[in-house]
Amino acid sequence: MRYALALDLVDDAQRIAEYEKAHERIWPGVRDHLREHGVLQMQIYRLGTRLFMVMDVDPVVYSAESMAHASSKNPTIMEWERLMWTYQVPTPWTPVGTKWTPMSCVFDLASQ
Repeated sequence: MRYALALDLVDDAQRIAEYEKAHERIWPGVRDHLREHGVLQMQIYRLGTRLFMVMDVDPVVYSAESMAHASSKNPTIMEWERLMWTYQVPTPWTPVGTKWTPMSCVFDLASQ
């Protein structure tokens, strides 16, 4: 199963560079947490201040709710998220209290 999500960055060149540097090699605990919760592959792309994440997950293992719950109990993930929020801002369409926002698929070549 594949998810596409969006989030924005603070409009500051230095902070954007710091965000990208932090993602050159994420913390091992963050990497392990993602894999333990069924995330098979993840890429983040950037255009200006807009981030676009593609996340492939194991549909048998992955649950957004379960992962969010586990994240809220994991000190490493909580520290990582606090750091990331210094670089990130919600999109104009992000519901209050959420972060990465799912995008709608409007075209799929495989269905043509």
